[in-house]
Amino acid sequence: SGVAWNESQHCRLLVPEQLQLCRRNLEVMPSIVHAARRTQALCQQTFADMRWNCSSIQRAPRFGPDLLKGTREAAFVHALAAAAVAHGIARACASGELPLCSCGPGPPGDPGPGGSWGGCGDNLSYGLQLGAAFADSSAKSSTPRAHGSRAVSLHNSAVGRTVLSDSLDIKCKCHGVSGSCSVKTCWKGLSSLDEIASDLKSKYLAAIKVSHRLMGPRKQLIPKEMDARPVTETDLVYLINSPDYCTPNLQLGSLGTQDRQCNKSSVGSASCDLLCCGRGYNTYTEEVEERCRCRYRWCCSVVCRTCRRRVQRHVCK
Repeated sequence: SGVAWNESQHCRLLVPEQLQLCRRNLEVMPSIVHAARRTQALCQQTFADMRWNCSSIQRAPRFGPDLLKGTREAAFVHALAAAAVAHGIARACASGELPLCSCGPGPPGDPGPGGSWGGCGDNLSYGLQLGAAFADSSAKSSTPRAHGSRAVSLHNSAVGRTVLSDSLDIKCKCHGVSGSCSVKTCWKGLSSLDEIASDLKSKYLAAIKVSHRLMGPRKQLIPKEMDARPVTETDLVYLINSPDYCTPNLQLGSLGTQDRQCNKSSVGSASCDLLCCGRGYNTYTEEVEERCRCRYRWCCSVVCRTCRRRVQRHVCK
């Protein structure tokens, strides 16, 4: 992501639907690459303690069935990726990395007592516009037989951008004697991607199973269960149930949880009972090194010793 892109060497690596976008927006591509890497890292971080731990995202763009067949896991990845691309472009505009955009427009009104608008706000509108064009281009050109999957993917990507848009808020920096905050400079800024991923995980857990049906003059995403609430623009949706991810099944995209480390004292998803799917676990002792007895040395460094301690690990059978 740190290199300058060119048409012949880099753009041709993308799917055809993104090729023209790449050629017209070469300066944006490093931000998009960085967004893809952030999506990979954040997905694995967000689901680290669950049976599906998003490890399959490392195979991108060669996704397996868990991320290709309209599962709720695919819903989360599409939403996070769409949010990450728009977020990355919006931030790149504000930081002066892109020549075709700059700071976000200053909002009207007063930011509050002692505050004045200043700084450089994230350019959300440009991020949303270009991010949607890039992230949604491949889904919009899918075959007629895949219309259901296309509609679900586009919906979930839009949810990711909606969560991102809703995170835009006033951020201020204080000025004044001894940090008194008598004067504040304020701007509109987006939440971190970590917070966006956390919000999307909540929506993943509450995702609605849908079918793609003709309702009146157009097709819509309709809840599969009769007693389910109507789908809104903030709901993640999926087409098929996910495997339980307990045992390996390559056809379903399940890698299983054997040899995964669990938390014996937890009662949540990382607990040995849940993560190991009732198969039990093995316990072993490991010696680890860590910094200890740290002290500040004038001026200006921190000096630490290296200590060893023994810890117990629990691994699923």
